[in-house]
Amino acid sequence: MRDAPELKRIREEAKQVLLEGPDLWSESVIREKRYFITDLLEDFIGCSSRDEGIFIAGSLAERTGDFILRTNKCWSGSSKWLLRALKRHDPTIAGQFSDAFDRYYRNGEKESVIQLVDEAMVPHGGRLFEGFSIGKDT
Repeated sequence: MRDAPELKRIREEAKQVLLEGPDLWSESVIREKRYFITDLLEDFIGCSSRDEGIFIAGSLAERTGDFILRTNKCWSGSSKWLLRALKRHDPTIAGQFSDAFDRYYRNGEKESVIQLVDEAMVPHGGRLFEGFSIGKDT
């Protein structure tokens, strides 16, 4: 495959796809993502079990990071790749993201995480519970 004549064209096409970023999410996808992030955030806020909170925070980090990236037409990732993608998108946000979750994991401080998640959703309407349903036009 290394010497295949079409390899150069395929590489250029792949570079272009990466540069263009993913397709923008539709408003209905953004609403759905906001709903599920809100649900996790409410679980996180109300959680009194440190053991459960650790796992909720992990899910909240993945979903919120993905939300930030995808609503800004950036490729996402998981685990360390999520943080790397956030750093490419906006190093300041990536720093706030790391700091907020570090504060929670080290000291149980929830406020920075709550603020970060809320700020990520505000430009798209904020938390969403009331009036949301899947499969119906709203």
